[in-house]
Amino acid sequence: MKSSEIRSNFEEIRAKRRKRSQFDLRMIAAVQLIIFSCIGLSFLLDIAMRFFFPDIHLPQLLELIFVNLVIGVGATMVVSKIFYRPIKKLRRAIERVADGDLTVRLEPDSAYMKELQEIYSGFNLMTHELAATEILQTDFVSNVSHEFKTPINAIEGYATLLQGFEGMTKEEQTECIDKILFNTKRLSELVGNILLLSKTENQAIDANRKNYRLDEQIRQAILMYEAEWTKKDIEFDVELEDTEYFGNEKLLHHVWYNLIGNAIKFSPCNGLVRIVLRNEQGSVVFEIYDKGPGLSEQAQKHMFDKFYQGDSSHKQEGNGLGLALVKKILDACGGTVGAENLPDGGCRFRVVLKA
Repeated sequence: MKSSEIRSNFEEIRAKRRKRSQFDLRMIAAVQLIIFSCIGLSFLLDIAMRFFFPDIHLPQLLELIFVNLVIGVGATMVVSKIFYRPIKKLRRAIERVADGDLTVRLEPDSAYMKELQEIYSGFNLMTHELAATEILQTDFVSNVSHEFKTPINAIEGYATLLQGFEGMTKEEQTECIDKILFNTKRLSELVGNILLLSKTENQAIDANRKNYRLDEQIRQAILMYEAEWTKKDIEFDVELEDTEYFGNEKLLHHVWYNLIGNAIKFSPCNGLVRIVLRNEQGSVVFEIYDKGPGLSEQAQKHMFDKFYQGDSSHKQEGNGLGLALVKKILDACGGTVGAENLPDGGCRFRVVLKA
């Protein structure tokens, strides 16, 4: 079951509980039934005693106490079995969680009290979130340690070469310094993207929204890559409608920056990148087309996963966090992003934002 479904069930049970009265009428009715049953059975016992043992006269109060004792013991055994069974089940599940098993889930029986159903749903939500956190931490440690190790090793290697610079030419020294600066920048971008991902998962997006020109922001993102597209002689076909948008300007900048950067990175030399921004039926639609190699079936499934890089030939140019960051930001802003291959080659990314 997905986290959203578990959370929805939990909230539904809590909402139903809030609608109920403070006292459970069924419990009151059960207690009243037991009381009247004791009184009725005591009268029947009195009649039976008078019929079968006319010479024995017991006080009716004593008969009532005896009947209450019998019914109380029987009811206690039944109720304790019914009540403690789900509690024992919960205890065993908690012990499994304490042993590290976060896959355990409890199915709330409709026969259980609403309070127990709410506890079971809350337990399922807790274990699901704990499992997701553990997977995230494991994935984060394994991937980040690898991504950090690569540029750090490169910096260390080139710095070691510079230590013995006596035998190096000026060109070789300059190359080593350039490589160190390149890997330092790569390391800095990696840290920045990781921090930004964390921020998008915890930040209140609505608190930082304002009106601004979305088309101007996209033009600025294109100009930021001028050195890259000039080097590859890439042409741009840009159609941007004047668009006033109310949103988080700083976060959405990363969306356009990453998508345009990807299009330039995967486009061939002398290629064409087409960018369209238009208002469409209460939404703002952004589309970017490139003439690159397109997306493999595997890449289409995992391109928004953190640290995934479908094309290893461009591994040195990124860290696999760009599209994951795009997806996180758009999810937080209530937007969507998708990609598809084009019939004549290349691919198209499409972003839809609520106007």
